[in-house]
Amino acid sequence: MTRSVWFSKQRTASVVILLAVFMTNLDLWIVNVALPAMGEAFASPHGHGATLNSLSWVLNAYAIALAALLVVAGRTGDRIGPRPVFLAGVTLFTLASLACALAPDLWTLVAARAVQAAGAAAQLPSSLALLLATVPVEGRTRATRNWAAVGGLAAAAGPVAGGLLVQVDWRWVFVINVPIGIATAVVGLRVLPHAVRREQGRLPDLLGALLVTVAVAALSGALVQAPDWGWLSAGTLTLFAVTLVTATAFTLRSLHHSHPLFELRLLRLPGFGTASLGTFVFGVAFAIMLLSNVLWCQEVWHWSALRTGIAMVPGPALVPVVTLLTARAAQRLGHGPLITAGGLLFAAAMVWRACFASLTPDYMLDLLPSQLLSGVGVGLTIGTLMAAGVSSLPAHRSATGSALVNSVRQMSATVGIAVLVAILGSHVGPAQRQDFRAAWLAAAALGLACTLIGIRLTRSAGERAIPRKGAAVAPAATPADSR
Repeated sequence: MTRSVWFSKQRTASVVILLAVFMTNLDLWIVNVALPAMGEAFASPHGHGATLNSLSWVLNAYAIALAALLVVAGRTGDRIGPRPVFLAGVTLFTLASLACALAPDLWTLVAARAVQAAGAAAQLPSSLALLLATVPVEGRTRATRNWAAVGGLAAAAGPVAGGLLVQVDWRWVFVINVPIGIATAVVGLRVLPHAVRREQGRLPDLLGALLVTVAVAALSGALVQAPDWGWLSAGTLTLFAVTLVTATAFTLRSLHHSHPLFELRLLRLPGFGTASLGTFVFGVAFAIMLLSNVLWCQEVWHWSALRTGIAMVPGPALVPVVTLLTARAAQRLGHGPLITAGGLLFAAAMVWRACFASLTPDYMLDLLPSQLLSGVGVGLTIGTLMAAGVSSLPAHRSATGSALVNSVRQMSATVGIAVLVAILGSHVGPAQRQDFRAAWLAAAALGLACTLIGIRLTRSAGERAIPRKGAAVAPAATPADSR
């Protein structure tokens, strides 16, 4: 094979991988805008649209399954090679997208979304391993940045793409994945490299994956159904009990299993535990903000999906820009100050909405300033929290810790959506104006909590950098410290 042919094949492989990553990330954003249209499509025999309680599972089924399966799929790729896992993930995601588009009822759609998440879980960890295998060593930093930037591009494009597709039919939100998935699988079979297996041994605890799935699903179900069932009803209390039992069983199993799904002992490391808590707290607030803005625009202001999507662009578009521009500041100042500032800006964005939101649409006074503030806040916070957590780990635990943090992000999204539904109730409209304000103030409080976590990280970094006089200097982390 000549050098030019080899280079062309590697470039094609990179494009295929990034296209699949874009498709998977796009799906995280595009469905939010389509949610009200799905509610109308699955109207009851009495003509009422599907309740917000039920619709929330279209988002939560995806997030819960993705959180539970990311580590399993990543470890599987390490053992049998990323290529077959990636291609299997693309194929499963594509077939599940078709099932979503053809779903005859809401709960079939929810089930198909869970399968779709399984495909995404197989794609995402394997995609980076494959991408790095397609480039020479000196190009790996740029390849990693491109991989991360695709997520930001999908975030900016998702709301508008969702709005455009919903103008035709909400099912096109899923149909669009089918030709992309087919092309990715067909071309990928020809050009993707056969990357070597990186690990041997057993897969992580599959029963643990089931337990954490049930725990998060039961908690979400309790929060979502409580407004209708009653907080002290038998059904709600039963779901809370299931959450407690399965979460406890999962924790104990993870602490004692030889190959746990999540190495929870890593949370004892001060920097990692604090950053993981911040990731969860901020993730809940972010999920509340994202879905509440979509519901406000479509259900209160009665804007179309397209107009809503365009209105949502400034915030997501700012996130990757701010993340890139502040990368050097993080190296110079540390992670804590950026997280502190990001939490404050996000809280300010939510307070702004609570103060200025009006039943009469006023984008320039109400939504746009909030979008700009939150976009900068998210850009300063999410990536920095993840970097703060992973950088505090021993090198041989960075991959495991990264998987744990990504799963925490997905779980936090599920909890955030459930909290919003618990505040707003089953049906959303202008009558829920005060409920929306309560949700935004709750998100603001979580943003302030993240600010406190940023201050804590700043102080911890200072204490590590400048030991007190006469104090013993802590030894470097060893493999035993992280077990």
